[in-house]
Amino acid sequence: MYQTNNPIIKHKVGLLNLAEELNNVSKACKIMGVSRDTFYRYQELVNDGGIDALINQNRRVPNAKNRVDEQIESAVVEYAIEYPAHGQHVVVN
Repeated sequence: MYQTNNPIIKHKVGLLNLAEELNNVSKACKIMGVSRDTFYRYQELVNDGGIDALINQNRRVPNAKNRVDEQIESAVVEYAIEYPAHGQHVVVN
């Protein structure tokens, strides 16, 4: 039985514990609404890196092309803070 106080991975740990308790992976996955492939991925993560390996790792790389110049960004943020009632169309104009 695995135990954690982390609310992010509580569902994943619950799935692993339920499968162990029932001795039936398919039944546990059906009850929890998760595919068996996902169960085995969680199990492999726990076997390789322990229970903390279940925490999602963000693999996204920031896209610098979507960023504007820092001066423009800070000006827009300052304006939005100064005039919170203005919507995005007013701020853009």
